[in-house]
Amino acid sequence: MLKYSIPKFPAANVQAAIEYYEKKMGFTRLFDYGDYAAVKRDAVEIHLWACQDQNIAHNTACRVAVDQIEALYTEYMQADVIHPNGAMEEKPWGVKEFVALDLDGNGIFFFEER
Repeated sequence: MLKYSIPKFPAANVQAAIEYYEKKMGFTRLFDYGDYAAVKRDAVEIHLWACQDQNIAHNTACRVAVDQIEALYTEYMQADVIHPNGAMEEKPWGVKEFVALDLDGNGIFFFEER
């Protein structure tokens, strides 16, 4: 039985990535081992690993189901973390979603089922 998933995102500077998640995205630090760390917000945990190849981050993403997507979108618009092409919209597959980017360009697709 599958229980849950924890995305593992590359970060050029793990310390800077933690700070970004804390200050801009409302996450809290779970642990920090220098080149490997984790942050968490509500039930979502994201691990960060040191990686200098920005191409990896720019091609990495995950999807996160949320409640009250409009409030989260407003929060993240104010924090300036929305992908330039990631505005909130209704999708034909029955969800409302938007895309946020972390400091390194990893994409997080936040969605709410309709």
